[in-house]
Amino acid sequence: MKAALGLARRALGTVAPNPAVGCVLVRFDLGIKTGLAGRVVGRGHTMSGGRPHAETQALKMAGPLAKGATAYVTLEPCAHQGKTPPCAKALIDAGVERIVVACKDPDSRVDGGGLKLLEKAGLDVDVGICEKEALALNAGFISTVERDRPFVTIKTATTLDGRIATHTGESQWITGPEARARGHLLRATHDAIMVGSGTVRGDNPELTCRLPGMIAHSPVRVVLDGRLATPLTSKLVATAKEIQTWIITLTSVDSTRARVFQDAGVELITVDADEDGRPSLHQALRALKSRGITRLLVEAGGRLDAGFFRSGLVDRLVWFHAPMVMGGDGVPAAQSFGVDGLHQAPRFKRIDVQEIGPDLMEVYDVLPAARTE
Repeated sequence: MKAALGLARRALGTVAPNPAVGCVLVRFDLGIKTGLAGRVVGRGHTMSGGRPHAETQALKMAGPLAKGATAYVTLEPCAHQGKTPPCAKALIDAGVERIVVACKDPDSRVDGGGLKLLEKAGLDVDVGICEKEALALNAGFISTVERDRPFVTIKTATTLDGRIATHTGESQWITGPEARARGHLLRATHDAIMVGSGTVRGDNPELTCRLPGMIAHSPVRVVLDGRLATPLTSKLVATAKEIQTWIITLTSVDSTRARVFQDAGVELITVDADEDGRPSLHQALRALKSRGITRLLVEAGGRLDAGFFRSGLVDRLVWFHAPMVMGGDGVPAAQSFGVDGLHQAPRFKRIDVQEIGPDLMEVYDVLPAARTE
């Protein structure tokens, strides 16, 4: 199962709106003949765009050797007829004898149906092996099913005292090259990356994955911009016809200016205003989910980050700390968002910490009580 999970991780950021799944087929009878505990006869993961599925890839590799095999799958095989036949039926038809599943699929079209189909066909079925790891791997897919929105990760790089820039706006570079490379790898595992129009005006970012050979893994670029203040000369707009770029704006936006962005290749998504007159984050996330986004990375400034915290829409923090102190003149990672008492502050649990060059990367998951949805 650990090997299947490793295969599934390769698919993150490329398979939306489908989950990232891994499958390994093992023949234990062949292993006995060779003196091994088992022989892997097939392996696969969900392919780009969500198809073919992992089970299909593994069965194709195994061919006739799939008969009598044990299948290790990170998510319950589908049981419904979609654009491809049900994976549960494919496993049955191939003669697989046993299946080990990490976790059930919460999609209402599956939700135990795949397991029932396999059991009815006489297969030996085990569920729950490495379940925690599998659920974490597909947190984005599960979020779209259970909360009707993508899984939201805020990534920020700050000084030790939580500053993202000097009071003059200088921010390049607070962290070192190793941390920046890790940030690009993080982009590759997400379906979309979001910034605010202020970040576009101040930094003019590309928001691509610029690791060697990984430009094709760049996520959809999303700008939250209620007034369409994004410069038409920005790198995002200039490359919108090459790299998918969306701007989430207000329904009341000027139609003439909107047309100019659309002519440049930008897709506009309109939502209603929140109580502060800015695009509603709740509506924005639902709109992204409807377009197949399951994992959203937010690399914004203090204002947009504060909006996500205020709305209780943050699921994970990836926080890079540089070994420097800037003081009160620096720009904070999050602006004020209405915390008057400690009980109002979002709470997180640290799940990982790593040294990345001279910097420190800490990963936190939100505690369930901190969500306001």
